[in-house]
Amino acid sequence: MDLRAHLAEPLTIPPLGRVVVPTGLALEIPAGYEAQVRPRSGLAAASGLTVLNSPGTIDSDYRGELKVILVNLGSAPYSVKNGDRIAQLVFAPVFRAALEAAEELSETLRAGGGFGSTGS
Repeated sequence: MDLRAHLAEPLTIPPLGRVVVPTGLALEIPAGYEAQVRPRSGLAAASGLTVLNSPGTIDSDYRGELKVILVNLGSAPYSVKNGDRIAQLVFAPVFRAALEAAEELSETLRAGGGFGSTGS
């Protein structure tokens, strides 16, 4: 779903500036789920506006107003107005991992190769 800015007056974000934008929404997310705040591709492509901590995680026990951390990576100031669509919200199940210490790990073709190591 789209998240919209809930502002009393427009908010200008300078180039390389960041702001926390209120949405006016508070949710009760069921246990076992989270909400992920993601950028809108159109805003990113057209103006360089994106979600700074993408994806932002809203845990199921959070009860406050949803706010979006926006950063302007563009070269011009960007004005956010009341009602503007500023981000997307996606709900997803959460799985809790149970980690155990291991003396060694199984072998794979990739092994410890990191960024760009798979040839893609």
